Amino acid sequence: MISESTDGRRTERAVELYERAADLRVSAAHYNLGVLYAEGTDVEKDMDKAFRHYETSAMTGGHVPARYNLGCIERNAGNYDLALQHMLISAKLGHDHSLTNVKDSFMAGLATKADYAAALRGYQSAIEEMSSPERAEAKALGSEQIQQM
Repeated sequence: MISESTDGRRTERAVELYERAADLRVSAAHYNLGVLYAEGTDVEKDMDKAFRHYETSAMTGGHVPARYNLGCIERNAGNYDLALQHMLISAKLGHDHSLTNVKDSFMAGLATKADYAAALRGYQSAIEEMSSPERAEAKALGSEQIQQM
């Protein structure tokens, strides 16, 4: 993300660049703008803009954390069915916090056993798909040794 200089010009420039990248349909730029607007960091807090940026990031770029954030917004607004749909999608794409939310929804009676089972199967499949001997080796080495290579 960005850090603010004493006069704020650096921050304004970064937001401007995120907006230009978003105009070019860069999913990560939409996500970053969503975070800025949701938290009111360096811009005026605006949940409608945050939602639109998360939605664009999730729908056009497949940005999984953006999908999760949409679920959180919907849940906080009391739209539990929509929240569950977002969480199911992101859980099936390997997002662990989404899987936890689906489980919590199941325990609270807001999701079915079938919902939780489908999310768990999808999550496990995504994790298996992302697994490789190279990733396991990198994890075993640790980030410091990898950076030294």
